[in-house]
Amino acid sequence: MSNTLSKSLSPVQLWGIIVGMVISGMYFGWNYALQYTSPLGLFGATLIVTAFYLTFMFCFAEMSTAIPHAGGPMAYSKRVMGPFGGFVAGFSVLVEYMLATPAISLSIGAYIHFLMPSIPVVAAAAVSYIIFVLINCLGVKTAAIVELIVTVVAIGGIILFGIGGIGHVNINNIIGGDIFFGGWKGIFAAIPFAIWFYLAVEGGAMAAEECKNPKKDIPKGFLLGIFTLVILAAVTLLITTGAGETSKINNMDSPLPGVLAIIFGEGNILSKILSFIGLFGLVASLHGIIIGYSRQTFAMAREGYLPKFLSYTTEKSKTPIWAIIVPSIIGIAFVFTGATATIITISCFGAIALYIISMITVFMLRIKEPNLNRPFKVAYPIVPVIALTIAVVFLIAVTYANLATMLWVALTYLVAIVFYLTYSRMGLKKQKAAGSAEVQSAAEVEGA
Repeated sequence: MSNTLSKSLSPVQLWGIIVGMVISGMYFGWNYALQYTSPLGLFGATLIVTAFYLTFMFCFAEMSTAIPHAGGPMAYSKRVMGPFGGFVAGFSVLVEYMLATPAISLSIGAYIHFLMPSIPVVAAAAVSYIIFVLINCLGVKTAAIVELIVTVVAIGGIILFGIGGIGHVNINNIIGGDIFFGGWKGIFAAIPFAIWFYLAVEGGAMAAEECKNPKKDIPKGFLLGIFTLVILAAVTLLITTGAGETSKINNMDSPLPGVLAIIFGEGNILSKILSFIGLFGLVASLHGIIIGYSRQTFAMAREGYLPKFLSYTTEKSKTPIWAIIVPSIIGIAFVFTGATATIITISCFGAIALYIISMITVFMLRIKEPNLNRPFKVAYPIVPVIALTIAVVFLIAVTYANLATMLWVALTYLVAIVFYLTYSRMGLKKQKAAGSAEVQSAAEVEGA
């Protein structure tokens, strides 16, 4: 086995991976914010979140085109912060992604159980997870094609929802009533839920090394992806809050079909179709995030942070088979805990930690390597300053809203640091020694 990846992704396939990773967030999760704030307050929270992700993705496009590496944030941070900075960034990606997949799997299980009550939720979740792990093992080209198909279907569901609901939007449902419900605290508490509209969008960076032409394909895929998600989030939020009754959807697992049921009555055909399509949205995110964490695991193993066998790829399709299977076993184990809320919170914290580290990396790269070839550049320092400032607000908001879970977050990172000190540093030294030996061997051959 080798440890190189296949370069087979086009900008459209990269777009499919990025949008697919995120699109489940349109179908569930964000609506719980309406327990804490008014529809207008949720619009405000979503506007803040959208401003962050737009600026963040522009910065990520700059780093990804300059350093097209499967490690994504790990590679960028290690370059300027050293081995420990790279480890923390890479581990934060794994926390975000490996804990997002069990939560999404449990939602898929709930959908399947709703359609076929004889099938238990956890069993359906675990089997669904295993199926898409196996599909990923077939290679990135096959995985990307599957991801593109389910993503397009999921987008079609949002369009169908928009067509069905747009004529029933009443702007007074948004700007009328108790618009100050929850106050500033309510908007603050709504931010973590608004993040669900875009959570995991940065995952496209982990596929950068597999693009045919990274310097051209990455900006196209990244920017098309984030603008697609902004439009989908706007449509979802406008119609759900404008046409539905927020008191009825603020605790629903499937708010979009729920709104159509409010408009057209229970059991209407549109609501049933959208319930089925919603399953595609969840599948798209599950499948895409498996791609993301497998590439991060592969890259961390190749660098020496994790056991080397996780960086091996198959000879024919160049698929990081062990980097797909091993983390997925851990993810499936979390499915059986059933602790969805705690899992989601820890995943969200991992994402925010990653965002802050990544934005600091942007500044350090500009300072330390001003002459680095950057095929795509952002307006510096305005764009990264905006992104970093909002990311710090995210950290405060999530900590404020989930103080009880922060103990588990702290414990998770403490275990990771112990692992780094006892294993990863040794692996990095071996990797460096092996690299020096290869260079010396090559010099001796050349001299001979």
